[in-house]
Amino acid sequence: MRILVAEDDHMLSEQIKAALSAEGRAVDTATDGEEAHFLGSTESYDLVVLDIGLPERDGISVLKQWRGNDIQTPVLILTARDGWSERVDGLDAGADDYMTKPFHMPELSARIRAMLRRQAGRSSPVFQKGPVVFDTRTNKVLNNGMQISLTAQELAVLSYLFHHAGRMVPRTELSEHIYEYDCDRDSNTIAVFVNRLRKKLGKDLIQTARGQGYQIDLD
Repeated sequence: MRILVAEDDHMLSEQIKAALSAEGRAVDTATDGEEAHFLGSTESYDLVVLDIGLPERDGISVLKQWRGNDIQTPVLILTARDGWSERVDGLDAGADDYMTKPFHMPELSARIRAMLRRQAGRSSPVFQKGPVVFDTRTNKVLNNGMQISLTAQELAVLSYLFHHAGRMVPRTELSEHIYEYDCDRDSNTIAVFVNRLRKKLGKDLIQTARGQGYQIDLD
């Protein structure tokens, strides 16, 4: 799952990126509103963490333009302000959730997981297909009750397919959502990751439609 963090406080931005990357997310960062608007308008993200008080262009105006351009990516706004009116403005502009600085990183991670589940139409943090269980809270994957070790890329592919279960996901879409902005994206490597997942988790977990993509159907 790929996330954009738009925050001008460099230390906080790096802390958020480190925490989300450790959970297997691909994380891009923006330090001002113009960069945030450009990336959010031209790249594929599963979620945006957007600071209201960005330089060059404030987060509310960026969010309003995204929504005006029908960009429906879930957005969690950050604000250092104590006033409730800024939070109301953000929610009315189209934000899905908010947090007030300072905050605890585990809470931010939990809110992001919940938003991604809602986007997928799921309430439970645990996905299951047959003997395969994926717990999004811990990123643990079990097969027949045994914990399976996955690489970061394998976990990213599995997470994206589980969050989009029941839909055929094109290979190019997968590559857009598991790599960061400055990474080389080779959609052909997706087939390698899928084959590894089948060897570790069973050949029936992921279905393939030639020329169309990959799909997981939940129980």
